[in-house]
Amino acid sequence: MARKGKSSPLEVMLDLVAMLPWWVGVVLGVVGYLLLHRLATPISVTGVQPGQVAGLMQQAVIKGLATAGQYIVPIICFAGAALSAWRRKQRQSLVSDVAQAQSVDALDGMSWREFELLVGEAFRLQGFRVSETGGGGPDGGVDLTLTKGTEK
Repeated sequence: MARKGKSSPLEVMLDLVAMLPWWVGVVLGVVGYLLLHRLATPISVTGVQPGQVAGLMQQAVIKGLATAGQYIVPIICFAGAALSAWRRKQRQSLVSDVAQAQSVDALDGMSWREFELLVGEAFRLQGFRVSETGGGGPDGGVDLTLTKGTEK
């Protein structure tokens, strides 16, 4: 089954942050808040000349977006970081469950998606850097790109 289209840029941003390590999402949230908070300072309107109205309007729009963004961006980043940590924990528990299994039935009852996650985490444990790509193909599955040193 093909993946459904994203319905908003916020969902796309959440998915992008969730692909990163959890700590990167936390750092992005803090940095995003600090930068947008600095931009969100109120403007003072004193003695506006007729030629300055357009510039004042532009500043007001930027400040308004920064004011909303200083709260929205960190929430999205922190939610993505939590999702990333949860997915990582899920992968690690999948590896430990299969490693502790007494029979091959542990692999037999596994879905193809869980198997792809298991293979990716197994390569991570062997020192590979694993990039999960895909999801856009006809099967909607994950493709793994393995990198170790200079080899890909």
